[in-house]
Amino acid sequence: MFTADQLVAHAVGDYLLQSEWMAVEKTKRSLPALIHCLFYLIPFLFITQNPATLAVIGGTHFVIDRWHLARYVAWLKNRPWPGSSSWSECKATGFHPDTPPWLSAWLVIIVDNVMHVVINGLAIAYIGT
Repeated sequence: MFTADQLVAHAVGDYLLQSEWMAVEKTKRSLPALIHCLFYLIPFLFITQNPATLAVIGGTHFVIDRWHLARYVAWLKNRPWPGSSSWSECKATGFHPDTPPWLSAWLVIIVDNVMHVVINGLAIAYIGT
């Protein structure tokens, strides 16, 4: 289900092909997020040309990045624990305000990447190449 090709395609699309402008603006406006998603899909064309698979990969990437959904997942995974904070306290990063900024930034990046890789792997495996 999860191949090295898919991981490389994700890394190239999400890091090498993403400009600073895309990275800064994609959570603020839809056009930069859409342009980022189109660039993100380029390496996946070497894995699949299936329109449905590409639509799932590109569409979910757009939604996750545009609305910075990794913050919500990070916050939700910490909710059952004693002392967990409300969304209003955590909405900037998804983590408790006392979490060091460097740590919350890296944890959100990890959550974001895991979300993309899992969805991409499932799309390639179950929709097809």
